[in-house]
Amino acid sequence: MDLACLWVGLLLPLVAALDFKYHHQEEMEAFLKSVAQNYSSITHLHSIGRSVKGRNLWVLVVGRFPKEHKVGVPAFKYVANMHGDETVGRELLLHLIDYLVTNHGKDPEITNLINNTQIHIMPSMNPDGFEAVKKPDCFYSNGRENYNGEDLNRNFPDAFEYNNASRQPETLAVMKWIKNKTFVLSANLHGGALVASYPFDNGVPAQRKVLFCLSNTATGSLHSRSLTPDDDVFQHLAHTYASRNPNMAKGDQCKNKMNFPNGVTNGYSWYPLRGGMQDYNYIWAQCFEITLELSCCKYPREEKLPNFWEDNKASLIEYIKQVHLGIKGQVFDQNGIPLPNVIVEVQDRKHICPFRTNRFGEYYLLLLPGSYVINVTVPGQAPFLTRVVIPDNSQSYSALKKDLKLPFQVQQDSILGSSSSCPMTPLYKISSHSPTTKPQLFLFLLTLLHIFFK
Repeated sequence: MDLACLWVGLLLPLVAALDFKYHHQEEMEAFLKSVAQNYSSITHLHSIGRSVKGRNLWVLVVGRFPKEHKVGVPAFKYVANMHGDETVGRELLLHLIDYLVTNHGKDPEITNLINNTQIHIMPSMNPDGFEAVKKPDCFYSNGRENYNGEDLNRNFPDAFEYNNASRQPETLAVMKWIKNKTFVLSANLHGGALVASYPFDNGVPAQRKVLFCLSNTATGSLHSRSLTPDDDVFQHLAHTYASRNPNMAKGDQCKNKMNFPNGVTNGYSWYPLRGGMQDYNYIWAQCFEITLELSCCKYPREEKLPNFWEDNKASLIEYIKQVHLGIKGQVFDQNGIPLPNVIVEVQDRKHICPFRTNRFGEYYLLLLPGSYVINVTVPGQAPFLTRVVIPDNSQSYSALKKDLKLPFQVQQDSILGSSSSCPMTPLYKISSHSPTTKPQLFLFLLTLLHIFFK
């Protein structure tokens, strides 16, 4: 009898099946702790800080090396529920965790993904807001903001305008988290629409204000866009997610909402947003992030959650794979010493805040297949250029590995002493470079001519 019970026990899953329901803080914590305990070889649970009311901001790491950094293994993250009343993403990430850990060692795709990626999952950035929702609503609930009444997706430094919003504990915790970790790719999960939105969310302020006077930019009626130097990659990332979600890909499934061709939009084209998290990730953390709006209704009924999981499961997995796009490696001097804090960029796509190697001398550049010239810049030395051809290898769970050995010795003091971070001020305001597209400038001038000469 005892042997029979033992046999039955071995057949049972390590963690009880996760229900399709809304999990409040205590239930969510219990689930995360159970996963961390039962899958300790591939998971690590930690809190990156606390909310205004003292709730933990939990992150579960899934990977072959969940507790330590391994050179060559890129870090990926999902963040959900930064608006407390936008709830679908919160539950999807709990089910994603369950799916990853229970399929490791069984499903080759999931096993390869976990073995070659460090996946960080934060189900709720705004637990106070989620708990504050008493009457769920499709359009707005009082839990959108944090406990101090601040919108966390308007709370980050902005590269185009001064953002004087008081930094919240949740925001500061995320800023510290991404500063101390080399994240390569990310997505933040929202609700209230059905679209994959890519940077920039904001644009050049002076032009934007004039456009507001001329037309309703918030509806995208002028089709203006604010684009990054990596627009081809961002469009690819957004299409990767949207194309695998059958309803998102249609682009017109939310009544009384803007239609999005193929389920994709540039954030600024949709509506300008100051202090957003995705722009901050890209500019100051050199992490590519897009925003995923996953449901027309912000807080849908629980019985619809299984359908959301089925619609998003393939997209969530495929999007993580994109962290293996492009090229990665380390930069060494002629003596084979790894060089931190040196600039590594593609020659024709410089960033307003240059991409630099981390403390291990590592660099990661998300790039589509093609030929590129990589430019390494060390203070006091001529630029080091090398041409690379990047194959289509996103399905191989590894970017092209290319270590760069410089033909000179570098004094560590010279690179460690140089500025490793950009000031958190409107960088585009003090730069002559504008990311606004040429078609927008043309349309802007054409509109002015129409007003003055009609």
